[in-house]
Amino acid sequence: MVETTQLSSEVSLRRSGVTVADEALHAWFVTDVLSLEHVLMQFLRNNWRNESEVEDLCQDVYLRAYAAAASSGVPERTKPFVFAIARHLLIDRVRHGQVVPIEAMAELERLEIAGDAPGAERSVIAGEELRRLYAALDGLAPRCREVVVLTRIEGLTRQQIAARMGISDRTVAKHLEIGMRHLANALYRTEAKHP
Repeated sequence: MVETTQLSSEVSLRRSGVTVADEALHAWFVTDVLSLEHVLMQFLRNNWRNESEVEDLCQDVYLRAYAAAASSGVPERTKPFVFAIARHLLIDRVRHGQVVPIEAMAELERLEIAGDAPGAERSVIAGEELRRLYAALDGLAPRCREVVVLTRIEGLTRQQIAARMGISDRTVAKHLEIGMRHLANALYRTEAKHP
């Protein structure tokens, strides 16, 4: 279905006057946006009463996403971007309809609120990642941990850290290298390479 959707999306984009000359934009659209098709269709089916319009709605979301990314640049987070477009499209359709059922507007307002909050699964994953980060930071030597925190969390430069801690810029760099390798090993289970 993704291949068929990809072809029909390309044809629709060409017909609408949006060119696919920008290879990076096109690659983003094909890999990141079209990969969301299953969940996007499910979202549209769950939130639009007329099943026969769901595929057209999906194509409209694709067109709006592509056009928005072409004019404003590719977003950092594709899924929230695409689903925000889908929510706004549904809201626009309800507003422009001749009869607006009260329950439809209430449902769309609920979606607006729910769409901004992370899902329960994502919250659990984020909490676990945060616990692993704290545990990994606790495993660092005190000076090394201080350098990592000052650099990565507080955003200080190596020179500022060196002045604050009374150590050389080179020592700051070495502490940062050791600390980041330790964190990468602890968080991503990679083999730390020692120089």
